[in-house]
Amino acid sequence: MATGERIRDLFRLAFQLGNNWLSLAGAALTTSSAFVLVWFWFMEITSPHQIHAYAGILMFLIFPALFVVGLILIPFGIALERRKRRLAGEAPKPLQAVDFKNPSVRRLLTVVGVLTFINVSIMGTAGLKGVEYMDSNQFCGLTCHTVMSPEYTAFLDSPHSRVGCAQCHIGQGAPALVRAKISGTRQLFAVAFGTYSRPIPSPVEHLRPARETCEQCHWPQKFTADKLIVRTKFAEDETNTPSTSILLMKIGGHTPNGTTGIHGRHLDAMERISYITTDSRRQEIPKVTYREENGTLVDYVSDEFKNLSKEKLDKATSRKMDCIDCHNRPTHAFQLPDRALDKALMEKRMSSELPFLKKKGLELLKATYSDQKDAAAKIPVNLAEYYRTTYPEIYKTKRASVDTAGEVVKAIYMRNVFPEMKITWGTHPNNIGHEDSVGCFRCHDGMHTAADGRTIKGDCDTCHTLLAQDEKDPKILKQFGLN
Repeated sequence: MATGERIRDLFRLAFQLGNNWLSLAGAALTTSSAFVLVWFWFMEITSPHQIHAYAGILMFLIFPALFVVGLILIPFGIALERRKRRLAGEAPKPLQAVDFKNPSVRRLLTVVGVLTFINVSIMGTAGLKGVEYMDSNQFCGLTCHTVMSPEYTAFLDSPHSRVGCAQCHIGQGAPALVRAKISGTRQLFAVAFGTYSRPIPSPVEHLRPARETCEQCHWPQKFTADKLIVRTKFAEDETNTPSTSILLMKIGGHTPNGTTGIHGRHLDAMERISYITTDSRRQEIPKVTYREENGTLVDYVSDEFKNLSKEKLDKATSRKMDCIDCHNRPTHAFQLPDRALDKALMEKRMSSELPFLKKKGLELLKATYSDQKDAAAKIPVNLAEYYRTTYPEIYKTKRASVDTAGEVVKAIYMRNVFPEMKITWGTHPNNIGHEDSVGCFRCHDGMHTAADGRTIKGDCDTCHTLLAQDEKDPKILKQFGLN
């Protein structure tokens, strides 16, 4: 049989068998989905408003899926209709002649061809839009609202808030995308059935290497200068007395005068440091191996490591140090209440003239609330009530300052505590420094000793020079022209 005759026979069969409810339903589903998608994309292009996360799920994922399902139903219905007639023993009806010279048939084929082109265009656009949407910050942070709300809230208030989630968490190329979506499917089921962890653990074991993420923008070997840090804290007394500490952090690499800073010592190009950790969050580091200038490896071992059981030693993991070992919360960092209140007072977002504001703010932040809604309702009211009953004159004359302070303290709570996800103050330790958590002292504790008696120093001057500590008006600020 000639190819042309086979094509004509296929068209005849399609005309005869396509008249069934399943194929017609598929055609209706595809057509309606196509109209909705095209209209939505038009509105997306012309509207100045940002698309809502849940609308995105409908338009970039669900409706494209319905469109494809409809296309599949059409030939599936034809196949079922053919099988049904064959099982019923019905003699096949004579194929109707399809005359391609007939203008009406040619018009029909033209319509089918145009519709096929439109369908392919819609499928391609839907696929691209779907991938683009699933890689968006909005999808990552707002789709699973309760689950990802803590991380997304911290992200929006971070130095990396303009960096796309996918740039750090997925990576380049199809293999990275496939791995991420397979993992996302597992997470989707966890959300659907409520089996996800509370809180969500830090994914330290599955993060992309720092050389593929952090070091694309931050090149450790190029850090050469020291960094001046001015930190003001407020006392929990009636006047919220401020005091200032000034540190000169030795964050640089190798300097011309022969000294070596933090980045030069820890993240040198020759990969100097590796360590063994015995817990999933890498907070317990009983053994550190350091590569000296001549290439010799020196093990610094704590008493904990010497006393490890074979079972725990087998479960321990070895790792080469990179950026994430210290900057473990570079984008999703949670504040502690004391530091957050100091920052708000320093930035004058609330008035330090309100008596005992630091002390009362800490008390309200550390109180127990059933959920964020409960905290949002109680914190401003309780702070206002405190001043109304304890300092009625101040409440009367500075009511606006009291109300502003209530909103700021509430915002600090909403930024950092999520009872629904069991995230409270200090749930996720930040390894930068050693004030908020053990941080640097995981290794720099003076307890890690080499065979020749050397230890990993824990002296203050190892990483920074203290220029002023808890001074009311440090003279050095005037010398620097900062006061």
